[in-house]
Amino acid sequence: MGALGALNVAVYDGWIMEHQSEPMFRTHHALRIKGFAPVTTVAEVAGHEIPTAQQHLEHLRERGHAQFREARELWQLTVDGKAAHVVALAADVARLDRSALRRHYEPFLSLNVAFKELCGDWQLRDGVINDHSDPAYDGAVVARLGEFNAAAQPIVGAFALTLTRFSGYGPRLAETYRKVVMGETKML
Repeated sequence: MGALGALNVAVYDGWIMEHQSEPMFRTHHALRIKGFAPVTTVAEVAGHEIPTAQQHLEHLRERGHAQFREARELWQLTVDGKAAHVVALAADVARLDRSALRRHYEPFLSLNVAFKELCGDWQLRDGVINDHSDPAYDGAVVARLGEFNAAAQPIVGAFALTLTRFSGYGPRLAETYRKVVMGETKML
């Protein structure tokens, strides 16, 4: 099956309620989102086992849509791969009930602004680079990340009910928050 594949949907009373993106597209899309990524990251974002993602990446390379940077063991899309992604993305969402996504988009935008502010506050403090020497300040930012995670889960979950390739976002966000709380602050 080609990169565009067949669209898989659940239909209820004429309305498309769920859309399952084709596995090859999910790999292509994951690489487009990440820019440069090792196969493990592409597999995680695409929701695949590593051998499946590796096979898809090799297929993309054979078609001239991806390249592998051996020195850093990173994959990236080529110019042709980015152009092919635009076409594949349009095909992926062509039969989707976009109104279901629009309902959650405004709340998502508000959260996205808050998340960018939170990341900025982690990186900078009073306009200078945060040296992370103040545990109270950093703890307050991590607490805000917990509040963000709690607020984002229902919205991301609602997106996933409409477009199943979004289903990994909630668990990845929760896992990132867990890791930050456990001290893996590079995740933030």
